[in-house]
Amino acid sequence: MSLTVNQERLMQEIEELGSISDAEPPAVTRIVFTPSDLRARAWLISRCEAAGLAVRQDAIGNTFARWIGSDPDAPAVGTGSHIDAIPNAGKYDGVVGVLGGLEAIRALQQSGFHPTRSIELLIFTSEEPTRFGIGCLGSRLLSGTLSPQAAGRLTDREGASTEEVRRKAGMRGELAEVQLPPGYYAAFVELHIEQGFILERRKIPLGVVQSIAAPASARITIEGAGGHAGGVLMPDRRDALCAAAELILALETAARSSGAVDTVATVGTCEVFPGAVNSIPSRVCLSVDVRDTDLKRRNRVIERLEEACRAVSIKRQVTVQTELLNADAPADCAASVVEALVGSCAKHDFNFLSMVSRAYHDSLFMSRIAPAAMLFIPCRNGHSHRPDEYASPEDITRGTLVLAETLATLSATDY
Repeated sequence: MSLTVNQERLMQEIEELGSISDAEPPAVTRIVFTPSDLRARAWLISRCEAAGLAVRQDAIGNTFARWIGSDPDAPAVGTGSHIDAIPNAGKYDGVVGVLGGLEAIRALQQSGFHPTRSIELLIFTSEEPTRFGIGCLGSRLLSGTLSPQAAGRLTDREGASTEEVRRKAGMRGELAEVQLPPGYYAAFVELHIEQGFILERRKIPLGVVQSIAAPASARITIEGAGGHAGGVLMPDRRDALCAAAELILALETAARSSGAVDTVATVGTCEVFPGAVNSIPSRVCLSVDVRDTDLKRRNRVIERLEEACRAVSIKRQVTVQTELLNADAPADCAASVVEALVGSCAKHDFNFLSMVSRAYHDSLFMSRIAPAAMLFIPCRNGHSHRPDEYASPEDITRGTLVLAETLATLSATDY
């Protein structure tokens, strides 16, 4: 089997998909179930159908494009990622795994390869938490990690529920039908940009992921007392923003002092009410993200944050409410899929690094229901979730080639 990746077509499609956006180039904004997201889905489905793949969508909008194998009843081999993008993002996050997955299938078709197990490209809904406050919505439902009832009750900033928004977007069926049956996939592998700088700094072209960090996210609401910026003296203040500042620094301290570089913590949004220069903030809402490859260490950071919330509440005479949105366990990648990736790298004499994914991905949740692993390619300066996110055509092509070889290996019924 001689595999050739059509680099020109792949890069052209990445550019084309990047142009379907609510932001001016080079930025990409594509929030789930918005008109730009629906246009991108339609564009992608047309590409999959042109490749002869059988396409279906489930009730939450996860999109499956299947190349049917000679044993269609055998568990399939899956690959894929997401195409939704946070505001002011780049064009490679998720997209490399989707369009690279499609190109890997086309390369196998062009080579004359015939899979035994079906090979399926999966485009996950709402990997980003932008709209509904929780990441990996589609894969959580597919894996049964999130109940249909809880998913349906999620709301966006306008108060519209997931149930309402998905139906308005044309998604049919019931959320209870999204979870995949046992044994649906024999293996799942996701190609992705690293979103870090290790591969680039070490000048290694590929990363074979061994484990995926565990995410936890929370929403903290601080209620103080407002008032005129000139009329309320400092001893009488119950400033919610000052309390929030203490909590943000307490979280940073907890992460920095965990004893491991793999512990990271972020406050990504800070909503201040009423938001006037001459008004004391009476309410602040924070979004908190804590991640680690070690569950106990990650949970200890959360415990220290809760301790800080209690202390700040007493010290500053404010009310602090913490809502834990999710606290997921880390995942070890499956040895069988890792072995297939390593073998594909060796076949083409590509150097690779065994590494950890500190960002979390849909593969974290797919690992709950199938043997799963990830393949990383470098991204320039480690930048991601910003307009200057970049992966070179050579690195994207190399990753796609290794993915195609790996899919071929995994699609044999006796791998």
